Amino acid sequence: MTTLAVPAARFHPLRDSATMLRRNLRRMVRYPSMTLMLVAMPVVFLLLFVYVFGGTLGAGIGGSAAGRAEYANYVAPAIILMTVTATVQGTAISIAMDLTEGIIARFRTMHIARVSVLTGHVVGSVLQAVFSLAIVIGFAVLVGFRPTAGLGGWLAASGFLVVVTFALVWLAVALGQVSKTVETASNLPMPLMMLPFLGSGFVPTDSMPTVLRWFAEYQPFTPIIETLRGLLTDRPLGNEPWIALGWCAVIALGGYLWSRKLFAREDDR
Repeated sequence: MTTLAVPAARFHPLRDSATMLRRNLRRMVRYPSMTLMLVAMPVVFLLLFVYVFGGTLGAGIGGSAAGRAEYANYVAPAIILMTVTATVQGTAISIAMDLTEGIIARFRTMHIARVSVLTGHVVGSVLQAVFSLAIVIGFAVLVGFRPTAGLGGWLAASGFLVVVTFALVWLAVALGQVSKTVETASNLPMPLMMLPFLGSGFVPTDSMPTVLRWFAEYQPFTPIIETLRGLLTDRPLGNEPWIALGWCAVIALGGYLWSRKLFAREDDR
């Protein structure tokens, strides 16, 4: 008597990742307040720094003839980057919510590729960031931001922002997994939102005290901001893009490996 071998079940990472992506996109559509909250903070900072501090800071940066318009061009790249850091804070919160509500534990019992659970969050967050960036850049133009980049510059800036977002999202995925509560997940990414203030985002680094200037010049967000500023305003880039991309590679790889280790550790429990 012969027996028929039952073929082993196969995982479909791409199909499963697409399913998880649809789930995250539907949640964004169902709860638009989350996206609006992530956009609101950069817009508030943009209005504050342009309309309240812009005249004084603009004169300090561009000389007595400069003012609010000059400062709007200077500060807009930092605000754009803050939009990305606000989005990754939402990523950490979403991951923590899934963990605390038990849905990820449920996913582990299902026949799906493990990588798809995190991939769905990453791709969904990148798309959410693109949408948020479009809104914030629109507000920046309304308050006086006048980028001089051509089509090539905008394409390069867009691709660069996607790379930065991808790197920071993977770090946020790890921060969300290591958090025990949703409140902790909302607080852990806060340093990412503060680093533009301690870099060249709002004032030139040469105006800072020596110790703070050293930190500002060597932390990752300064070359990222300078690269974005150069791409949007046709300023000389120098070595800044390569330094910025190097930082992005380190952050993305570290975040991915940390996330994978945390997720695998949960699987072993």
